[in-house]
Amino acid sequence: MTRVKRGLTSKKKHKKLLASTKGYRGTKRRLIKVAKEAALHAGSYAYAGRKNKKRDFRQLWITRISEAAKKEGISYSVFINKLKKAEIKLDRKILSDLVVNDPQTFKNIIDQIKKFDNSKNI
Repeated sequence: MTRVKRGLTSKKKHKKLLASTKGYRGTKRRLIKVAKEAALHAGSYAYAGRKNKKRDFRQLWITRISEAAKKEGISYSVFINKLKKAEIKLDRKILSDLVVNDPQTFKNIIDQIKKFDNSKNI
């Protein structure tokens, strides 16, 4: 049986690993064992970061909607509740975008909710 030499394969693997850790400080970008561990940690941080990003954006949207609703004299929780009762199906991302880019439309939505609430009481 012929002898298999793995130098080429290892070298390729190591170069790929070191390329992925480019920009890291100290031995994390130079030494294979340390770089491998750093890359694994980076991957897990990136995974967690993708989950946190969703959480952070939802929090931002809620804060924007809450502040805009307060200006109109209605609390966030009441606003969301009345939105559901009025069967206006807009998610928080869209509502937040309206607050930032088209405040007049957001005000119209709040007026619509108040009108719906008043007509329901009569």
